[in-house]
Amino acid sequence: MPRVALLPWGDLIEDYLDAIGLTFDELRTEQTGGWLFGYVEALRTAGVESVLVCVSRSATEPRRTRHEPTGTTLWVLPPTAAFRHARARLGATRRASPLVSYLATPLRPLAAVLREERCDAVLCQEYEYPRFDACVLVGRLAGVPVHATFQGGTDPGGPLQRRVRAWALHRAGALLVGPLAERARVQARHGLPADRVVQVFNPVDLRQWEPVDRAAARAALGIPETASVVAWHGRVELRHKGVDVLAEAWRRVGEALPEVDLRLTLMGTGPDAAELGLLVDQLGLRGVQWIDEYVLDRDAIRRFLGAADVYAFPSRHEGFPLAPLEAMASGLPVVAAAAPGVRDIFGPDDGHGGVVVPTGDPGALADALLDLLDDPARRRRLGGRGRARIEDAFSLQAVGAAIAEALFPAGRSPAG
Repeated sequence: MPRVALLPWGDLIEDYLDAIGLTFDELRTEQTGGWLFGYVEALRTAGVESVLVCVSRSATEPRRTRHEPTGTTLWVLPPTAAFRHARARLGATRRASPLVSYLATPLRPLAAVLREERCDAVLCQEYEYPRFDACVLVGRLAGVPVHATFQGGTDPGGPLQRRVRAWALHRAGALLVGPLAERARVQARHGLPADRVVQVFNPVDLRQWEPVDRAAARAALGIPETASVVAWHGRVELRHKGVDVLAEAWRRVGEALPEVDLRLTLMGTGPDAAELGLLVDQLGLRGVQWIDEYVLDRDAIRRFLGAADVYAFPSRHEGFPLAPLEAMASGLPVVAAAAPGVRDIFGPDDGHGGVVVPTGDPGALADALLDLLDDPARRRRLGGRGRARIEDAFSLQAVGAAIAEALFPAGRSPAG
């Protein structure tokens, strides 16, 4: 069975975990879904085994353990001493210097893991990040091809990083990209051949997102059966995720429907959680029910989505978002801002599960939400089409086969 090392985006895994209030132990014992574990499950359907590799501030030496929900091998590596020193000196300003990120990846320990686990390939979560460049160097020294996905990164700003990125991209294997616009950009910018930049979507485990009984879901959340409910879930970052746009749109929905029992249900936390709480109060938003925490229980998320009539996705910027995929898999119609990747999710027209509105436009978002709240038949039609779209293009089997073909072309094994 081929083996692929998966490395998440960022310098330290805690950069991601701290923002959503999780510990590394909770990731190891409870967390599922997302890019990392979605890829594990998708690759498994294609007969490819994953090895997870994380760099953690808690590690003092390489440690081999296991991700309990998937049973996948998990390596925890310490960052370099130079990185620890640089972060300690920079403190809160550490992100101002992307060059520090090049110090995070421990090159020799990573190469040792690839050899010990007999990995046939490396797959990085994001090619527009220094970890990808470091992995390409390790891969060339270890004789292991390095591939990467696109998750919303941007061109590096400094000339040194731009040169290093160009070097890495021309020596890497396949780039797995969801949005066609990004596929065209990276090909044109770096002169890459078309067969090296492959459209591959993020996977959805349909078993986790079967639609639930709406009445039971609403009863569990204390929502009346007659209420009109719009849902959103994700990491609370006001500008990046457009939650400020959603708040203003909801104010307008409330003004347009003063006699209707309206509910805006929110699930998730993040660095701007306190600011969102203030915004809800300042705008006088009514009917807001917010679960201000990162929820690991997939059944709880299913009930949360199952209680809604419409799903709102107001993000300004994304790579290839998972949240609207989960909503569509749950049978919800989606109103989404035109962030990167959104039109690729819906397919050739908006009829495959949702309606697209301009980014940063609360008026357009409010109008689209009002239209759907007023049209139950259209909601059912869009919700059914969205579920069918996910089954056809985003299932573990469909995406797993696409990833395996990109990493091991023509179905050949690494040895073949």
